Amino acid sequence: MAENQALSDVMSRRGFLKWALGFSVVATMAGAIVPIIGYLWPPAQRATASGGRVLVGSVKDLPVGQAKVLPVNDKPVIVVNSAAGGVKAFSAICTHLGCVVEWNAGKQFIQCPCHDGRFNPTTGAVISGPPPAPLPPVQVAVESDQIYVGGA
Repeated sequence: MAENQALSDVMSRRGFLKWALGFSVVATMAGAIVPIIGYLWPPAQRATASGGRVLVGSVKDLPVGQAKVLPVNDKPVIVVNSAAGGVKAFSAICTHLGCVVEWNAGKQFIQCPCHDGRFNPTTGAVISGPPPAPLPPVQVAVESDQIYVGGA
């Protein structure tokens, strides 16, 4: 009987419920505050402004008349192999509203699927549609049948 009395003195039901309620309130507050703090102070990005050269494939992977949208340094880039201009690379972000462009294989041009903006695959210039500016070029190099994009 003395043992039961000693146990009840250590933690009563009411004490346990107060502890559990306090813990759940603190856990809920932490669960709400941590994402807010993460949003206000995002993790530091790498210091490289343009990133390095990235191997995106071989010329065999990209036959003439084809193009691919690929991630290069965390940004979409469209690499085009056209008969007129050879291998070219442009930012794959449309200059109109920021949609990611795609390759229209049937008509051989770069097309924005959002508002039908069309770009020249050799120069990145606007052919038609609402885009106000051409696609920015990205440095591309072909060495030993390997295609490298980016770099200084």
